Amino acid sequence: MGLPNAAMELDVIDQRMLEALARNARISLKELAEVAGLSSPSAAERLRRLEERGVIAAFTVDIAPEAVGYPLQAIVRIRPLPGQLHVVQRMIQETSEFIECDKVTGEDCFIGRLVVRSMNDLDGILDKITERAETNTSMIKATPVKRRLPPLSR
Repeated sequence: MGLPNAAMELDVIDQRMLEALARNARISLKELAEVAGLSSPSAAERLRRLEERGVIAAFTVDIAPEAVGYPLQAIVRIRPLPGQLHVVQRMIQETSEFIECDKVTGEDCFIGRLVVRSMNDLDGILDKITERAETNTSMIKATPVKRRLPPLSR
């Protein structure tokens, strides 16, 4: 894992590389080197160091759920019934329609993001969970801020 203060060690070149990779994780090494103002071998070495330090955790793809048949998304707050925390967590992990879930402090224990094909599908998923937890669901109308990089410079 990376150093706790790894972000403080990012210079302008690292920041440029990370921003380019966030826009397009498939950018060629040659293009990445150009963005950073480096040679390809130097860019490759920087990239390797960013991975080793844990700054880059993965290279990934961002799929549009509606393009693969999931036109609806919901945020679900989940509060397990007494003694059901681990069971509910396992249920969430095993339900592939949960594309993201955080364990949180406060009244609820989990806040998850679901993709579903229909309201009936949503009801089927929630019916299983509500046997062991209370839920509060909000349908997503739009996402004005997509997942993005945290500020990299001070």
